[in-house]
Amino acid sequence: MSAPARRKTDPRPARTRHLARLALLALIPLAGCASRNDLYVLLPGKDGKTGALVVESEGKKQTLDTPYAAARVKNVGSVDGLKSSEADVKQEFGPALEAQPKRPVSFYLYFQRDTDEFAPESRALVNQIFAEIARRPAPEVAIIGHTDRVGSMQYNDALSLRRAERCREELIKLGIPKVRITVAGRGSREPEIPTPDQVPEPRNRRVEINVR
Repeated sequence: MSAPARRKTDPRPARTRHLARLALLALIPLAGCASRNDLYVLLPGKDGKTGALVVESEGKKQTLDTPYAAARVKNVGSVDGLKSSEADVKQEFGPALEAQPKRPVSFYLYFQRDTDEFAPESRALVNQIFAEIARRPAPEVAIIGHTDRVGSMQYNDALSLRRAERCREELIKLGIPKVRITVAGRGSREPEIPTPDQVPEPRNRRVEINVR
């Protein structure tokens, strides 16, 4: 659960726009030409959940805990609750919201036993991953290969790296620059499903792709 954020009072005039995200909530202050004219709007998270925000100025407080709840601080010691909406936020802060970096996204691809061949249900995800990467102006892609616990550690280290490299090759074929992609193999050290040695587990035969 997100921790409440507290606004610090600054008596100096301000003439800039600021935008910050705090876990499940977004904090949007707007500074005008008056000595104090800050607007705060609480946005829902990507999953629809909303955190909470406390706006405080010299002992005066306003708690924002519903989507698009807002508060304005016109003067030190004054906090006024306001009503806002998704349309209001898009109109006022649209360019600032669009300029924010996209959140990291993770994908899992699974493999057939003892090979670097995709499991049937994972093969179709490659284009989806490419589309996510292509939406980012300067993507960073980290690919980490894993295996189940069948076989020696040395063998699984090599197999996990082959799986990661296979994913890199597929993304390069689709047009992602090689320089944007890093690969690593973790062998059987980080199972998704813990098992004893020599036990095959399909969900551990995977590659994790992190896109930033």
